Amino acid sequence: MSAHETATDFRLIDSTLRDGSHAVSHRFSAEEVRRVVAGLDAAGVPVIEVTHGDGMGGSSFNYGFSHTPETDLLKVAVETATQATIAVLFVPGIGVKDDLRQAADLGVGMARVATHCTEADIAEQHIALTKELGMEAIGFLMMAHMILPEALAEQARKMASYGADVVYVTDSAGAMTVDDFKRRVAAVKGAVDVGVGVHAHNNLSLAVANSLGALEEGATNVDGCATGLGAGAGNCSTEILVATSDKLGLRTGVDTFAMMDAAEECVRPLRPEMGVIDRDGLMLGYAGVYGSFLLHARKAAQRYGVQTRDILVELGRRGMVGGQEDMIIDVALALRDGRVEA
Repeated sequence: MSAHETATDFRLIDSTLRDGSHAVSHRFSAEEVRRVVAGLDAAGVPVIEVTHGDGMGGSSFNYGFSHTPETDLLKVAVETATQATIAVLFVPGIGVKDDLRQAADLGVGMARVATHCTEADIAEQHIALTKELGMEAIGFLMMAHMILPEALAEQARKMASYGADVVYVTDSAGAMTVDDFKRRVAAVKGAVDVGVGVHAHNNLSLAVANSLGALEEGATNVDGCATGLGAGAGNCSTEILVATSDKLGLRTGVDTFAMMDAAEECVRPLRPEMGVIDRDGLMLGYAGVYGSFLLHARKAAQRYGVQTRDILVELGRRGMVGGQEDMIIDVALALRDGRVEA
């Protein structure tokens, strides 16, 4: 399969250098970004996302500080890519409009504007600005397992009405089964006249299956991370998705063997153990907890002498979502002091 084949059955977007940032505590160096972008670009990956795991402006006490300023990483990514579009994640309230302007100035071609699945309305001005700046606008509905398909479809309509070119069903907690995913994709597909994308986490070991199920329902964009590098138990593995698609006769435009090489040689050394779904990673999917909470929960468990699993179960019970990382400490203290039953 040619790395530069133009006719494809879906567009692959690789988030190794964004979602994978969670897995390495946001410690990517400029040289690591250069190496990974070069490998993915040579394999024919059409879009490569690069930012702090929590998006532009995410480097902070609350979310974790970056090793290298994201503008430096974006410069390297844009300079290195010969055919791939460089994308950023943008969460209103974490990032500000000037971050989008700066991304456009650096040569970024796509911004993925992300909100909680019930809060599409806060993305209106940022999607509009993305379009004004000449970038493709993707609407990202996070934690999509938390609402019914019909409600998700209504939120997708809002993002499409604001100008989003694609709207995403995002399983941030890796909590959905194949049927869960298919029903939500079908509902969104029937509600909008723009493309539909999916972003799957592997906490229940269903990320590739969920992505393939989404394609059956008409998804046009699918996310992956090389070696599955990402928050929680990781993401849909790009190289496995590409290889499986190849076997199924689905055209990705990505060279299967070159993608395997990029994953093994450029990404695997960053975290060799990635891909193992341990007890805590599984608990994220079981409890429906945001993937980026895992490392924070582990640190809090060690600090306060409680079990990570108990923290995750209570976070899920409370319905915590991205942006509420401070509640991890609150829950850990409550467990330690007996104010919550383990």
